[in-house]
Amino acid sequence: MEVVAVIGASSDTNRYSYKAMEMLEEYGHTPVPVHPREEVVRGVKVTHNLGDLAGQKIDTVTVYVNPAISDKYEKDLIAVNPKRVIFNPGAENPRLEAALAKNGIQVENACTLVLLRTNQF
Repeated sequence: MEVVAVIGASSDTNRYSYKAMEMLEEYGHTPVPVHPREEVVRGVKVTHNLGDLAGQKIDTVTVYVNPAISDKYEKDLIAVNPKRVIFNPGAENPRLEAALAKNGIQVENACTLVLLRTNQF
């Protein structure tokens, strides 16, 4: 199973990023919440700075923030060097996607929840 960093993870049970944390666990993956202000999401300590995960095994990063925010993660995403980055609906960022692809990181515009439910994750 995969280790998945969730950018924009939230303790708000109505947010899709919360539902992604929940469903990733349900499907046997290890979610790692990333958010600058949250402390704990679903009982997991939040990483405030994605760059702190560099050197750790991160298979996938799933993005739940808008492009103005995700642009700030470019250097950290490249440093973490996941196999892929999933941009969920509303989080698409063509400029960042191109930068990641240029660095050999697979990019996917998709819904993490749908990918999990349809066994395409």
